[in-house]
Amino acid sequence: MDYLPVEVIGNILSHLGAARDVVVASATCRKWREAYCKHLHTLSFNSDDWSVYRDLTTSRLEILITQTLFQTTGLQGLSILMDDVDEFSAATVIAWLMYTRETLKWLFYNVRTSPNVNILEICGRQKLERLVLAHNSITVVEPHYQIFPCLKSLSLSYVSISALDLNMLLTACPKIEMLALVNPEIAMSDAQVIVELSSATLKSIYIEAVTLDKFILEADGLEILHLKDCALELFELIGKGTLKHFKIDDVSVIHLDVGEAVDNLETVDVSNFTIIWSKFYQMISKSSKLRRLRLWDVVFDDEDEIVDLETIAVCFPQLTHLSLSYDLRDDLRDGALLYGWQGSTSLENVLVLELGWTVLNDLFTHWVASLLQRCPNLLKLIIHGAISETKTHDECLTFANLTSSIIELMRRYIHVDVQFEYE
Repeated sequence: MDYLPVEVIGNILSHLGAARDVVVASATCRKWREAYCKHLHTLSFNSDDWSVYRDLTTSRLEILITQTLFQTTGLQGLSILMDDVDEFSAATVIAWLMYTRETLKWLFYNVRTSPNVNILEICGRQKLERLVLAHNSITVVEPHYQIFPCLKSLSLSYVSISALDLNMLLTACPKIEMLALVNPEIAMSDAQVIVELSSATLKSIYIEAVTLDKFILEADGLEILHLKDCALELFELIGKGTLKHFKIDDVSVIHLDVGEAVDNLETVDVSNFTIIWSKFYQMISKSSKLRRLRLWDVVFDDEDEIVDLETIAVCFPQLTHLSLSYDLRDDLRDGALLYGWQGSTSLENVLVLELGWTVLNDLFTHWVASLLQRCPNLLKLIIHGAISETKTHDECLTFANLTSSIIELMRRYIHVDVQFEYE
């Protein structure tokens, strides 16, 4: 260890991350102490890393962080995540940011202060490439003054910001590629809550726990769109056909419009969602390059609708990964399945098949068998299921029959790797 260059030791300490671990390790010898002071790149203060953080008074915690931080030089990554901790002095937090801002490339910031600290004013016009901001307030964004010339990734969680300032913030980030919005508090002057965002460089957007009337996104280069746990009247994407990955989970939306941006789709993942199959299919039908399709716990707006597997096989010839959850439609004649058995076109390129159930019954194995026949080149079958803690005798018998039936069925497909995942 004596022959390790001090710069290498600095890299080792940087991989520890947690400030307490770094300080303890730096006490090894004088050389490690020098590495901590002069060659440390990353430092993290997280209230979850050390329970003592929560036991200290706010003033003592401020002193501890200040002493630890001010012994370093040239930090590139700083994480200050203080959940369940009382408010810090704004002057102290500003001192931390002013001391490190010129060299920082990424900042994770979740600190409650009194009064609020304007992160944009302090960290703008610097080298910051990634900013993760939580439980903060952003007011009056000046894109020409508070510009982030190098920022590529921005995450806002539980942040209060107006719709106009949010768009101005994107304008202030001319190189932004990734945006995440988690439960933001959107301040609006009008009765309708409308967010309009525009970015020529944005490639990925993640939106969670957002409730709005309208969300309009103009992003010509967008490749990844993920909506989760949202309630929207209208979501509209204006793009130029660059979208590759589209995921929607537990979302309520009356009008979903992704325009002409679906021609190059490779992944579609829909779960816990109510859809009109005809409209949804029309939206993705041009995606001839689709490789992964997941329809899980979907509910059809029209109770007579079923997913046509024949149409899927014909329209998505490059499909390699197919995931479907099974539902017996008791309200339909002859117990028709949510995913129809009609047709005979093979899913030639499907290599991985994931199947699951909402309510288990004896027809599940027949459904699995019919899908296996359609996938002649299948390599892996994954069966998902939910098991309740309390089961009746009939439920146990059904589950036992399923196990026996799947074992018997897979003897005909010895080349297929079978996995079971239960929750």
